[in-house]
Amino acid sequence: MAANSSTVWQRGRVVELRDVAQNIRRVVIEPESPVRAAPGTHVDIAVVVNGERDVRSYSVVESDDGGTRLALSVFRTPASRGGSVFMHGLDEGDDVELTQPMQNFPLRVGAARYVILAGGIGVTAVLGMARVLARLGTDYRFVYAGRSREGMAYLDELSAEHGDRIEVHVDAEGTPLDVASLVGGLDPGTELYMCGPIRLMDAVRRAWQDAGLDLPNLRYETFGNSGWFDPEEFVVRIPRLGLEAVVPKHRSMLEALEAAGADLMFDCRKGECGLCEVDVMELTGDIDHRDVFYSERQQEASAKMCCCVSRVITAKSTPHPGAGRAIVSIEVS
Repeated sequence: MAANSSTVWQRGRVVELRDVAQNIRRVVIEPESPVRAAPGTHVDIAVVVNGERDVRSYSVVESDDGGTRLALSVFRTPASRGGSVFMHGLDEGDDVELTQPMQNFPLRVGAARYVILAGGIGVTAVLGMARVLARLGTDYRFVYAGRSREGMAYLDELSAEHGDRIEVHVDAEGTPLDVASLVGGLDPGTELYMCGPIRLMDAVRRAWQDAGLDLPNLRYETFGNSGWFDPEEFVVRIPRLGLEAVVPKHRSMLEALEAAGADLMFDCRKGECGLCEVDVMELTGDIDHRDVFYSERQQEASAKMCCCVSRVITAKSTPHPGAGRAIVSIEVS
């Protein structure tokens, strides 16, 4: 069951669609009950995946003061669990079901210095923060990293807007982001806000700890579906309940268990809050930890996992997984 029972759902209408980068579509929605969307907020949208209703979260990229128009940007990825396919299939005039904007990633105004770090589609979560900092005249850097310019949403617009405050790193051009140099050059009073793939997030967290910087000054939001390994189909069992479910590539373990009749606690669905934690009783394979809730030591122990995002693979050392499905037996509270 969801922990946040106060979530307010409403209808909205798609009023604008356009591509803003390779495989990234901007979707503008007019909600029936507008609420101002501050930087860092997101909305949940009811999507239809394989004929079933499901829920996906998307950052609010832009909003007017009254929240009458909410702009999202959705990356269509081959590893998608189906939500991005649904969103890319929308037409102008279509109705959707969405929540009011929800805040799990607030910008704190008042720090001495800021770094805004975006990796790929993660720019959607932090773009608004950079604009607020620019408007307030604060000391900030906007670091934007991506694989290619064609895949970096709003790049030209942001470069013109932030001038010498923006720092662009493009893998295809031989200018990848050096995380150690970025973090190592920060003053102790700097707050860093980031969103991006799990590899980037993990590298920044490690460098941050190595540099001895204050952990509360590192703030982040995750995609909720990026992992270290390609998704595989696997089996999850809850022996105490006599329950077994197959988790396909396009569904999360939480979704598969819900469909099988399990009543589980969850909230963020992005591997951040830990509310969906389950105990791992038996494992055939390895866990692909996709959360940012557990420490490195806890992830290596693989005694627990966040079932909203983490998955099981046949074996990290198997060059060509798929010879047999991985199996995990869990216990839930």
